[in-house]
Amino acid sequence: MSYQVGWGSLNGAMHHDSAWRNPGFRTLFTATTLSQLGVNIGYVAVPLVAVSALDAGPGEVGVLATLSTVAFLLIGLPAGAWVDRMRHRRVLIGADLARFALSASVPLAWWAGSLTLGQLYVVALLNGCATVFADVGAQSTLPRLVGRDGLVQANSVIVSLIAAGNVAGRGAGGGLVQLLTAPVALACAAVGHLASALRLLALPATPAAQAVDGTSVRLSAQIKQGVRHVFDSRELRALAFTGTLINLGSSMANTMLPVLFVRELGLPAGALGLFWAAGGAGLLLGARCAGPVSRRIGYGPTLGWAGLCLAPAGLLVPLAGHGPWLWVAGGGWLLAMFKTGMDNVLGVTIRQRMTPDDLLGRMNATFRFVLTGALAVGAAAAGVIGEVAGARAALWTGGVFLAIAFLPVFLSPVRVLREPPVTVAAPQRA
Repeated sequence: MSYQVGWGSLNGAMHHDSAWRNPGFRTLFTATTLSQLGVNIGYVAVPLVAVSALDAGPGEVGVLATLSTVAFLLIGLPAGAWVDRMRHRRVLIGADLARFALSASVPLAWWAGSLTLGQLYVVALLNGCATVFADVGAQSTLPRLVGRDGLVQANSVIVSLIAAGNVAGRGAGGGLVQLLTAPVALACAAVGHLASALRLLALPATPAAQAVDGTSVRLSAQIKQGVRHVFDSRELRALAFTGTLINLGSSMANTMLPVLFVRELGLPAGALGLFWAAGGAGLLLGARCAGPVSRRIGYGPTLGWAGLCLAPAGLLVPLAGHGPWLWVAGGGWLLAMFKTGMDNVLGVTIRQRMTPDDLLGRMNATFRFVLTGALAVGAAAAGVIGEVAGARAALWTGGVFLAIAFLPVFLSPVRVLREPPVTVAAPQRA
């Protein structure tokens, strides 16, 4: 695959459907569809296996959620440097095969009568490690497939797909758990990951993002380059802080929702799946609106004003209860996720456009380290607060984080950034 070294304006000569004309992008899209089906079924099924099949309490559910994301804190930064040295197709296929094997191990152990909470913890941790490489690899591959000018459309499509997966996958996950039990639902998730790995075999083979002799550069020096690139930029730093607050809030909410719905409210698993699906619908709508709105008023104003207007809706989520209060909370969750969907498309596009090819893996890994690390911290905090003060107190704490998450971007140069500059020069080696 050839590498573009110069990128025109976002509103330049590329056709609106250019991404779809690229067979590599179509392959990545199809594989992501299959993988996201597995991810979202597993998202519903894993905590419900713990709660319903293993009688886990709030603290244990919090540990499980923490382990599913703590891998980004453990290996997130070096993973970016490794991805910059590796063939991206191999990374993506290997990650999906690992997630297939891990997901399949849970129903097999359950059918054998040997499933334990300890095994579920190990599966969550190792699955998180595979997800580190899947996420960093996919975000580093995309600019090469579509070019910088195609990133808004491509990111909008991918984020919309992820959001649609939240709707269909989590809704299906709740239904499968209710009909077939949670362990059987995880078998369906495993099939999704296997199908994704097989589809990725058609992805064009690409060289590593870095020249072969880049392996002689010390890993620690490469990691520092990625960290400095993110935190020396006022724009990227603001995006990182806003994303951290969003992930803290959403992680705390998502960790305690199964406990609140199943234990305190006595609602069926299908209701939890539909609630999460409402958030997925919000993500989908936000992702679809990001491009048209940003073309009219600019990237920064879209992020800033959408945050100011929509972020406070996160305070409605802790009101979840019986009757109309469930609808109020669901509406708040939908609006908060609508804002997150816009953030995902525009924030990721800004990051990719302001980062040269040689730093894409490390930039993405730095963001993943910070943002997904916040998911782990939020899940752990939710477990502690849930044990001490109850599930609803943890939800209120998460709601506050969601409500104030827009402030770092709103108070930064990002708010007036109509279109991000494009960085194409390779960084100097450390």
